[in-house]
Amino acid sequence: MPNTKAFRIGYAIIILLVIVLLSSKVEFIFRPVEIIFTTLFFPFLIGGVIFYLLRPIVYYLDRHKVPKVLSILIIYLLFIGLGTLLVFLLGPQLQSQFKSLINNAPQIVDSLNDKVNSLKQNEWFSRFQQNDYITIDSLTSKASDYAKGFAGNIGTKISSLIGIITSVATVIVTVPFIVFYLLKDSEGLGNRVENFLPYLKAAEAKRILKDMDEALSSYIQGQATAAFLVGVMMYIGYSIIGLDYSLILAIVAMITNIIPFLGAFIAFIPAIIIGLIMSPLMALKVAIVVIVVQQIDGNVTSPLIMGRKLDVHPLTVILILLVAGNMGGFLGMILAVPFYALLKVIVSHTYRLYQLNKEKERNGIQIVD
Repeated sequence: MPNTKAFRIGYAIIILLVIVLLSSKVEFIFRPVEIIFTTLFFPFLIGGVIFYLLRPIVYYLDRHKVPKVLSILIIYLLFIGLGTLLVFLLGPQLQSQFKSLINNAPQIVDSLNDKVNSLKQNEWFSRFQQNDYITIDSLTSKASDYAKGFAGNIGTKISSLIGIITSVATVIVTVPFIVFYLLKDSEGLGNRVENFLPYLKAAEAKRILKDMDEALSSYIQGQATAAFLVGVMMYIGYSIIGLDYSLILAIVAMITNIIPFLGAFIAFIPAIIIGLIMSPLMALKVAIVVIVVQQIDGNVTSPLIMGRKLDVHPLTVILILLVAGNMGGFLGMILAVPFYALLKVIVSHTYRLYQLNKEKERNGIQIVD
């Protein structure tokens, strides 16, 4: 059998996969790992995002001789105050709109069904209805049944709701502690690397970690800032034109805008549906607001905030999002681009080290395995 380096790597991968396959058949091995992963994933995911958002403030205060622990406590108190203020200002309106949306969900779907039925008289829609596989009637019927069933079964889902509330409460309680220790010990990882690796390997490892940190930091901070500004602009625009559920739709736009390119189209769908139910003129106003906000975001906000730090081609981003959405749904689309950015850093550095080793081996010297 071949004994080259490539084949040895292949053998190692095959053996590792066989071990994973055999271990997965023994439930008491993988079940605890699964529980640990599902329990810690969301707290550390949310904590990591908050860490990258707050770290620049901690570094700024640290440069002004403010102790790090005191800086973190000041930031916590500041955000608690801002959060309380937002709850008092927007909480009643958000609660009212959400309650109205839940109560009116069946009527909204019925109104949309009526609008579609009236549009079906159009010649273009008649031609479209010749497709026997997907029809307007089937789509609107499924949507109506889903909305009515969801609204009618709310009372029977209390136990599930309690479980969700418990999980959310656990995240809310644990995330501040995770963020606190991440901010407090954020500079210790590089030093720990030096303790476990020789000098040359430690230097390369620290360089890789630094590039990964910069890529992730720039993406999270840029996307969060841009998404927040889009949400604010959407809320202002929807409020000006008098769109129902303006605050909820603006929050949806802010959340979905975290997904590059596709997020704007996802947020546009519920907004245009609500606008169409109100009137065709309102739907036109919604389209104008969305176009204006996206033009501002695409040509002013995002370029100023994000720049080209990730250096990922837009077509690559779209393909990544399509694959990630099919594999992991909405969460997969959110995590796909930063994961790709980290993977790109690792692969580029690995290839650079490989080329460096080849060059050194040709000169009779080997520095890095």
